[in-house]
Parts: sequence; structure tokens; C-alpha cells
Amino acid sequence: MNINIEEFSKIYDKVNIIDIRKKEQYLDGHIPKSINIDPYELVNNPDKYLDIYKRYYIYCESGSGSLKLCQILSQKGYEVINLVGGFNSWIKWNFN
Repeated sequence: MNINIEEFSKIYDKVNIIDIRKKEQYLDGHIPKSINIDPYELVNNPDKYLDIYKRYYIYCESGSGSLKLCQILSQKGYEVINLVGGFNSWIKWNFN
């Protein structure tokens, strides 16, 4: 499942957000309230980070990596939603 930046901007402060970019990118700027988790860790140990009964919004830089990750996690039974356009869409939305 996907969500666009317009819809996400209405709910981002009330949801669980995961940033899967590199730690350096996260430290340079991220969506408020997001947590930074390595995508390989999420794939290999999802139960360490995710609650099967919660919904998570996941983003990367452009949205393509998080889309692939969401597909994998969804197949494992997790409710995950990809932010279309990733962090780039967040930056554009904040400067419009």
C-alpha cells in the first residue's frame, strides 16, 4: 500500500514512521517522529522492530527502496505503507 505526501502530511504526527535511509542521511534531516532502522535489519528481524498489530509508514530517499521493503514486510504479515516519493517528497512539500 502507498500514501502520497498530501495525505501523509495530515497524519504524520500521529503515526509510526520508519526511515530506512543511511544513518548519516537521517542525521542530516528526517521526518519528525521517525526512527531510523536499517532495511536489512527489518527484513531479517522484523519482529525485533515491528508489532504485528500496528501500522507503520516507511520511507527512503525516493520511495523505491521503501516500496520494495513494504512488499516484503507485507508478505510477512506486517501492515506497512510506503511514502510515495520518500524523503524527497517531504522536502518538496515543506518548501511549497
